[in-house]
Amino acid sequence: MAPVEIYTTPYCPYCQWAKELLRKKSVDFKEFDVSRDRDLREKMVTRANGRMTVPQIFIGQTHVGGCDDLYALNDAGKLDPLLQTGQPA
Repeated sequence: MAPVEIYTTPYCPYCQWAKELLRKKSVDFKEFDVSRDRDLREKMVTRANGRMTVPQIFIGQTHVGGCDDLYALNDAGKLDPLLQTGQPA
């Protein structure tokens, strides 16, 4: 399974929903709280090609985007293959 990283802030409902979907799929993920760490937030923005909102989700080397993007991948049947390989289908 590809490594999953998610950049979040506390009390963000979209962050919670994204993590909930990953947990339902029994996916382990590494979470980074960017709420109090300016350097970490800048790293997230750089990795996310300028996107500043949370969550920002990465599966393998693939930038998925935010919560809506994660759910759209799931609805299209593309999330499970991405989780397996880390590469878009």
